[in-house]
Amino acid sequence: MERIGFLSVKKVVKRAGVFLLCAVAASQCFAASATSGSSSEAQEQRRYLELINNVYQYIQYQYVDDVDAKKVYEGAVRGMLETLDDKYSVYLDHDAWREITDTTQGNFGGVGLSITKPAESTPEKPAYVEVVRPVENSPGYNAGIRAGDKIIAINGEDTAPITMSEVLNRLRGEVGTPVTVTIRRGKSDVFERTLIRAIIENPTVTYAMIGKTGYIKLSGFSSNTASRVQDALDSFKKSGYQSLIIDLRDNGGGLLSSAVDIADKFLDSGTIVSTKSRLRYENSTYRASSIKTTVPKSVPVVVLVNGNTASASEILTGALKDSHRAYVIGTTTYGKGSVQYPIQLAEDDGFKITIARYYSPSDTNIDQVGIEPDREVPFKDFAEDEIETYQKLVDDDTIYAYVDAHPDMTEADIASYAVTLQKTYKLDLRVLRKLVRSQVERTKEARVYDLDYDLQLQEALRIIAEENIPELLKHTKTLKELEQERKAAEPQEA
Repeated sequence: MERIGFLSVKKVVKRAGVFLLCAVAASQCFAASATSGSSSEAQEQRRYLELINNVYQYIQYQYVDDVDAKKVYEGAVRGMLETLDDKYSVYLDHDAWREITDTTQGNFGGVGLSITKPAESTPEKPAYVEVVRPVENSPGYNAGIRAGDKIIAINGEDTAPITMSEVLNRLRGEVGTPVTVTIRRGKSDVFERTLIRAIIENPTVTYAMIGKTGYIKLSGFSSNTASRVQDALDSFKKSGYQSLIIDLRDNGGGLLSSAVDIADKFLDSGTIVSTKSRLRYENSTYRASSIKTTVPKSVPVVVLVNGNTASASEILTGALKDSHRAYVIGTTTYGKGSVQYPIQLAEDDGFKITIARYYSPSDTNIDQVGIEPDREVPFKDFAEDEIETYQKLVDDDTIYAYVDAHPDMTEADIASYAVTLQKTYKLDLRVLRKLVRSQVERTKEARVYDLDYDLQLQEALRIIAEENIPELLKHTKTLKELEQERKAAEPQEA
């Protein structure tokens, strides 16, 4: 899933607060744009539309060879969007359009990897497919593929020169059939995994109690995410929760309305987010209502973020941070501060186009900047000198063979075997336990959290237990204050 924040055309037509994927005819879009400016501007726009049509007709009837009308049409749409110089405004062919609808509706056949891919590939920066996140309990997840991994080949074919739609066509297929992906992790860690395609369900909310703390993991923002969050909150209330952790790490975004609805469960007044555009009717402010608030102010809230926290998840984070309602820990978020229309065209394809930028309650746009956490807690990954060791462990299939021979390993068995592994493979015991545990549980329902491995979650729980979050929140900075500090630190011209 790409890092997206969706608005609906229904907002323009009905001024409604519901944001859904929608379909409008291209001619309606063009007509609207041609009448939105002054008389001279509208006349100029109509002239260029006529010129585009004339070129299309000339190609069709005068080019030396037969012309594929669909290719000309697709090329024209792509070209127009590329002139905007905006990586989020792009043409979506049949497969790319299907990817967007799949990630918001939740059912498709494939390997369960949400992915992104640069539009251009160069020898210096090959356009490999990057995993945004694996869908829990999917073939990709169970194979140990994780966010940040790059798929450099599919069935031996280099992914750099092929398009996103071609990538999707190769990963998707008949349920029960295999596909082999070559994964690069870090700079030099390369390994293969053969995945058996399955029907993929894309749940966006998982939750559990950790002692007296409710823990909610959001993997995306779909049309039913807010109601699933409420299910979690209702469950926590019955369990007598005293604090709450919202985990937005590796959450690439989704529907803006979903983020607004979730924020409204925590805020009883004030702005949640505003959108601003050159078109007046796209300027909106979404405010919290006490009627929708379901989490008492007495419940301390911690939000976990990282570099893959983007778009709608940044809207939720920014709303809670600016309102001093949640303490944010982790690493700086991705930094996507714009909103797109996904618009379906006639051929079951479409395009998405940036129509507004969003601003946090302190009137700050975080595009290309991200949200700095209130407390930075990095996640320890492999050091450079550990990559080769990890690769050898993967290549040797040592863990797989041992777990296959000992299928009923307990946590004590896992810990003991990790100590044994460390004698040969000099890696952190925490990492080794995670690798063994993942193999032991590969055919089971994915656990909601792994407290032994997750250092950031450990720190969140420590802060809740040992520090006074209401007092900490009195001293946190809004996004506007952080922005002002950055600007003040920039070199000034004499």
